[in-house]
Amino acid sequence: MSEDGDVVSENWRKAGWAGAAIGVIAAGAAAGVAVERITVGRGIRMKARLALDAAGDYGSLRGTEGACRAEDGTELYYEIDELPPEPAGKKRRLRRSSPTAGTTVVFCHGYCLGQDSWHFQRAALRGVVRAVYWDQRSHGRSARGLAQADGEPVTIEALGRDLKAVIDATAPEGPLVLVGHSMGGMTVMALAEQFPELVRDRVTGVALVGTSSGRLDQVTYGLPSVGQGAVRRILPGVLRALGSQVELVEKARGATADLFAGMIKMYSFGSRDVDPGVARFAERLIEATPIDVVAEFYPAFQAHDKTEALQRFADIPVTVIAGDRDMIIPAEHSVSIKEALPAADLVVLENTGHLMMLERPDIVTGLLTDLLARTGAVPAPTNVGAHGRSTAGSTAQPGG
Repeated sequence: MSEDGDVVSENWRKAGWAGAAIGVIAAGAAAGVAVERITVGRGIRMKARLALDAAGDYGSLRGTEGACRAEDGTELYYEIDELPPEPAGKKRRLRRSSPTAGTTVVFCHGYCLGQDSWHFQRAALRGVVRAVYWDQRSHGRSARGLAQADGEPVTIEALGRDLKAVIDATAPEGPLVLVGHSMGGMTVMALAEQFPELVRDRVTGVALVGTSSGRLDQVTYGLPSVGQGAVRRILPGVLRALGSQVELVEKARGATADLFAGMIKMYSFGSRDVDPGVARFAERLIEATPIDVVAEFYPAFQAHDKTEALQRFADIPVTVIAGDRDMIIPAEHSVSIKEALPAADLVVLENTGHLMMLERPDIVTGLLTDLLARTGAVPAPTNVGAHGRSTAGSTAQPGG
């Protein structure tokens, strides 16, 4: 093995089982202590994955493409789903007299994902409301962060400014509803912290999905107490090692695809009956994120604290959605958001993990539609229909 390979191997050896788990945490799937037994041949499993990729249309929806520049020049990719023109003589879907008619809904995705993670919601809301979907820097179709190439660390504050650039390019005027999952929710909070006048003048509603306002350094990822200290001690060094050996690590990820897929399923979903096509879709989204991007972003979460910024949303409708089996950002973090915003609606989904918009698409879409109706962005009631179920069903528990 090469000297570089020896360095990486030594880092993994020192990390032990916790280090191996952390490598998968960083890849967007979090850590795991067990995976289901593999009982069929690798070739058969590969064919099955390819068949699932071909059979599902997940992530295939496209809109009007565009790009804008972040403050450091990074190109940020977005797509807009415009409302179709109303046929002459037909009753308009939106109430033109409403001050919130013409609202734009901006969807912000999470860490190691992309705009396509909103597939089910996008399918349901097409033709109902104007929507913007964008890829965070270094994710999806957006360019790698130029500031990071120059050695500047990623910060949640910078992501908030990226969102402002996208809003300026796609919805320079008119009401806004902001929807953020995980890191996307943190991005929304960072926008509010830095641009309070934008929130005051234009934001009419916010949805915070599986996200946190801070204290992420206390998340255990479901590890036993004996492993929590090891996670915090070795994570920075392991991530630096992985991020500096991109080619070697990506080869390793490919060679351990079955292990990787098992951990993604275990840490992304809270139920066992997730459609295999949806599980495979989540795997594709996560595995598309290069390991050096994973390493670049992770430290930003440890410094994230936007509890005070939540007060920017105190006077507008807010919907907070959590999964009771989310081990990436546990439901307690959503409860903390609710405590900071007593008027917010908190819904905790039973038997649901971190990727709740994929695991419980109809419920999440219904909650978002309710929020849009409360803001006046769509008439109430608005029936968007069911656009794909990934499981046999779930129940939602009001958390407040």
